[in-house]
Amino acid sequence: MAKKEAKAAAPAAPKVKVESRLRTKYHTEVVPALREKFGIGNIMAVPRLRKITVNMGFGQASKNKSLAEALTKDLTEITAQKAVINLAKNAVANWKLRENDPVGAKVTLRGERMWLFLEKLVSIAIPRIRDFQGLNPRSFDGRGNFNMGLAEQTIFPDIEIDKVKEVQGMDIAFTISGGSDEWSREMLLLLGVPLKRDKPKVARQAS
Repeated sequence: MAKKEAKAAAPAAPKVKVESRLRTKYHTEVVPALREKFGIGNIMAVPRLRKITVNMGFGQASKNKSLAEALTKDLTEITAQKAVINLAKNAVANWKLRENDPVGAKVTLRGERMWLFLEKLVSIAIPRIRDFQGLNPRSFDGRGNFNMGLAEQTIFPDIEIDKVKEVQGMDIAFTISGGSDEWSREMLLLLGVPLKRDKPKVARQAS
């Protein structure tokens, strides 16, 4: 009896926090490389991935409640975070859009979920894109933030193609501190984001 009570009173094993591979790589490899390349003395000035925002527009699916719900579920599965439905703020007669109609879904990722999503995006989803030539390296906003788009949600392993009701694309926005497109571009490249390399400009020969 005493043994059973002692066993029951034993403290639970502590939970082991598992850090994503890319998060570890950022701290151990990317930060030192950025500081060396750009001569960044203050570690707080090193560009940092703050959040990733994923937006999925509904298009014609906004008129079909079940399709809108299915797309919202897909986005939730992909990001491992409950998607929030965006509602139309104003009515637009030309688009047959009424106020408060569902027009899309949105997820804002931070912390570990952000890193896990990025790892899945880079390692699994993007390599599934047919005839992929690299992401546009000019899709920065002048302040170090990067935007990209995907044509369909089916490239993510979380989605069962046979159960997809509507193929829909999404926009992905990377919010990055530092305020420099050049620094952010180098950070993403070091993390394995497949940005297309700009072709060097060829000087014109004088005629």
